[in-house]
Amino acid sequence: MEKRIIAPSELIINPDGSVFHLHLLPEQLTDRIILVGDPARVNLVASFFDTRTFEVQSREFHTIGGTYKGKPIMCLSHGIGPDNIDIVINELDALANIDFNTREIKPRHRELHMVRIGTSGALQPELEIGTPVIAQKSIGFDGVLNYYAGRNDVSDLDFEHAFCEFTHWNPLWAKPYVVDSDEELVEKIGRDDMVRGVTISAVGFYGPQGRELRLPLANPDLNRLIEEFRYNGRKVTNYEMESAPLQGLGRLLGHKAMTVCFIIANRMKKQADAHYKDFMKEGIARILDRI
Repeated sequence: MEKRIIAPSELIINPDGSVFHLHLLPEQLTDRIILVGDPARVNLVASFFDTRTFEVQSREFHTIGGTYKGKPIMCLSHGIGPDNIDIVINELDALANIDFNTREIKPRHRELHMVRIGTSGALQPELEIGTPVIAQKSIGFDGVLNYYAGRNDVSDLDFEHAFCEFTHWNPLWAKPYVVDSDEELVEKIGRDDMVRGVTISAVGFYGPQGRELRLPLANPDLNRLIEEFRYNGRKVTNYEMESAPLQGLGRLLGHKAMTVCFIIANRMKKQADAHYKDFMKEGIARILDRI
């Protein structure tokens, strides 16, 4: 098979040998990765590390690497939104599976284990604030995965069809895709103390999640329909903005990926709590013990 050289325009490598956006060097990459949205939250996660071996800051991408109970690990912030996940997962995979000297794909695939820890709004009244919800299945409203070959191979097409039919999906919006988290990683991280849910990854925070400030919504009934939707006994549990592209790209690239979100608002009860750091801190410790 002819070797493919990846052009500089497709994979930009900085003069210091680091990948373009993340500014990470291949030798800094660890197999276990904690992903968070907020760059400041990286410091919280890293406060549990035994050692710190490096720290890199570039735009919203903040990374600290080190060890936790003897295990090499790193925490990386991805910022807000599915477009950032497209950057982060592709660049992490490039660090793992592309030779930066020759620009060739490495003959032996390196598998990464990625757990995203985030915050979320509940769409079911029984989900109390502070509940950790695993995105066992994610519905992507963002359309990121639709740009990649093999999208249908990693998606639950029957679920997608049923969801679009029930919600009268607007054809002007990106077609939703439905992807599962990695089953082995879910069992390892989740145990029996986390809810296994169906999580929506929205493409924005306000209108795309049904929030109405001064602009009216194209479909003000969407959240009600989402709350009422059922598929094989499953119901949609919560909104966030990154789990679907993370899990979809992870599957396409041969990595294990999942998301745990802590509920900080209940959309149905109109409740929210911005003071969530205490229960998130306890959850971070649990996840670090299990990854």
